[in-house]
Amino acid sequence: MSIEVWLSYFLAVVILSVSPGAGAVNTMSTSIRVGVRRSIPAIFGLQAGLALDILLVGFGLGALVASSVTAFTVLKWAGAAYLVYLGYRKWTDQGTVEISRGQAGEASAWKMFNQAALVNLTNPKALVFLVALFPQFIDPARPQLMQFFILGLTLVGVDILVMFGYASLASSLRQLLSSRRHMRIQNRIFGGLFVGAGALLASVKS
Repeated sequence: MSIEVWLSYFLAVVILSVSPGAGAVNTMSTSIRVGVRRSIPAIFGLQAGLALDILLVGFGLGALVASSVTAFTVLKWAGAAYLVYLGYRKWTDQGTVEISRGQAGEASAWKMFNQAALVNLTNPKALVFLVALFPQFIDPARPQLMQFFILGLTLVGVDILVMFGYASLASSLRQLLSSRRHMRIQNRIFGGLFVGAGALLASVKS
């Protein structure tokens, strides 16, 4: 994998991680309840779920590459189209993200870890997104294991940093995310980024 391909992938996963989703909402909600330091188990629980998703997608795509390069190429273009579709959905989304303060409670670190892991494991969109994303950067003519390892490690590393950022800024972000006007602006920014990413990824050569 060339540095140019990796940098393109890095940009894509930054967009993916920063764009508010179930993981970000879980992290912010937990941080609001128990603080940034005590929300660390929840952040790493998200990564555990994400890592299992990456393994599932990696094994599946590896088998697909071994059986049919043509099918892999079709999946690559379908994935790029899906990214553009996500951008359209994000651009037109008029909703807000609701974060409940709730009670601080005494949830154990293990319970927060497990609950956060399930957020990613039970979110089919995470799997679909990874299936759409990974083929853009995998060279089917080269060994697969190291390529998947680099992609997975990069994604988890970026997501950890972003989730810590969300946890730290949870209080100030709460007001922005509960404002329909602010959320509409944010949705259009991320929607445009997704569409641009889909167009860019379709042209990337491993």
